[in-house]
Amino acid sequence: MRRARWRIVWTTGAVITLLIVLVGAVAYLVTARAQDEQVRREVRFGAAHADLSRPPGCMWLYGPGAPVLPNAPVGFPLEGDLRRVRSTGEPVERSVRRGDTTYLVRTQVRDNGDVVQAVFDLRFQLADRGHLLSALVLAEAVGLVATAVTGLVLGYRAVAPLAEALARQRRFVADASHELRTPITQLHTRAQVLARRAAADGLPAAHRDGLRLLVTSLGRLGEVLDDLLSSAVLAAGPAWRARRRVDLVDLVRSAAAEEEERVRERGLTVRVDGPPFPLWVDGVASALRRAVGELLANAIAHTPRGGRIDLVLSRADGSAVLTVADTGSGFARGEAEGLFRRFHRGGDGRFGLGLALLREVVTDHGGTVTADGRPGHGARFTLRLPLSPPSEQAANGAFRAVRGRRAVVPLSGRLRPAAGPGRPGRWRR
Repeated sequence: MRRARWRIVWTTGAVITLLIVLVGAVAYLVTARAQDEQVRREVRFGAAHADLSRPPGCMWLYGPGAPVLPNAPVGFPLEGDLRRVRSTGEPVERSVRRGDTTYLVRTQVRDNGDVVQAVFDLRFQLADRGHLLSALVLAEAVGLVATAVTGLVLGYRAVAPLAEALARQRRFVADASHELRTPITQLHTRAQVLARRAAADGLPAAHRDGLRLLVTSLGRLGEVLDDLLSSAVLAAGPAWRARRRVDLVDLVRSAAAEEEERVRERGLTVRVDGPPFPLWVDGVASALRRAVGELLANAIAHTPRGGRIDLVLSRADGSAVLTVADTGSGFARGEAEGLFRRFHRGGDGRFGLGLALLREVVTDHGGTVTADGRPGHGARFTLRLPLSPPSEQAANGAFRAVRGRRAVVPLSGRLRPAAGPGRPGRWRR
C-alpha cells in the first residue's frame, strides 16, 4: 500500500512537472523569438534610415559623417564587415560578444551608396529572458510542492479502500487457516492411525497405498494452511514482532536436528559448519527458525538418496551468512528469481508457497535471500541477515564462552560430544 501511494505521488508529480516544463518552454521560446524579431526590425530600420547623428536607443551607427558618441562600445565598427559589404554590396548581419553583453551588428549599403553599420545592445532583452527563466524555475518549484501535497492526498484516498479490502482479506485468510488447522490435524492423525492398522492387519497393498497417499495429502494440506497463516501474520504489521537477539548458529543446528528422522529415512548426509562463536541477529526466533527450516526442508525434498546437504555459516560485511547447498536436481539459472514467487511452479512443479514466505520473513528482518543452481548440479541458497551491534555481540559472546564443549546429534539420535569447542556438527547415515 505504501508503494502504491508513493507511485501515485511520483506519477502525479511527473505529469504536472512535465506540463509546467512544457508550458514554460513554449512561453520562453515564444518570448525569445518575438524579441529577436523586434530587434532585427529595429536594427534593419536603423541601418537603412536612421539619422547617423541621432541613433535610436541602445543603438550605435557607424558611417560617413557619423559622430563618435562617448558611450559607444569598444571594438566597433567591425572593419572586416565594412570591407566585405563595400566589395560585395550584400548586407551582413551577425551577433558579436563583447565584454559582458551581446550585440547584433548589421552592415549594409544605403540607398545613397553609403555603407552603414548598426550596432544594437541586447543586454536588456537578455536580462528579460533571465528574469523569465527564473520565474519559470520558481513556478516549477512551487508546482512540485503543490504536486507532492496533492499526490499524497490523492494517494491516500485512492488506496484507502484497497487497503481496507486487503486487510479484510488477510483477516479472512488468518481466521480460515486457524479454524481449519485443528480439524485438518485431527484428520491427519486419524489417517496415520488407519495406515498403521492397515499395515498391521495385512490389508491389500492397494488399500495401504491409498492410505499412505491420504496421509501425505493431509500433511501437505496442513503445511499449506500453516503457510497461509504465517503469510497473514507477516502482513499484519509490526504488532507481531517480539524481536530479540537470536544466535543464528544455534538456530541452524537446532533446525538441522529437527530434520534428523527425514534425513535418516532418505539416506542423506547433512553437514553443519559454523564458526566457534555465536552470530547474533535481531529478530523473531520462531520466524527465523521457520525460514531456516524451509531452506533445509526444500534441500532434503529435492536431494536424491545418498546425496549431501551443506549448511555453512559465516559473517561478512556486517551480516550473518547462511549458505544451504545440496546435490539435488537443481534448476535453470533463469528460474532463480521466480522460485520466490507465490505458487511458482518450476520445470518439475516442485516449488510453492514456502520460499515466498521465506523471502518475506528475511526481508522483514532486513536481510536478503538468493538462489543459484544448474539442472542436475544441485542448488545453493544464500541467506544474509544483519548482525546485532558489536557491543551486544561481545556481551553475548562472553556469556556463551562459558558454555564449554558443544554436542552434535548424529542420525542415531544419541548425543556425541564434539572434539572441541565450536566444532561443526555432522549428521551422517
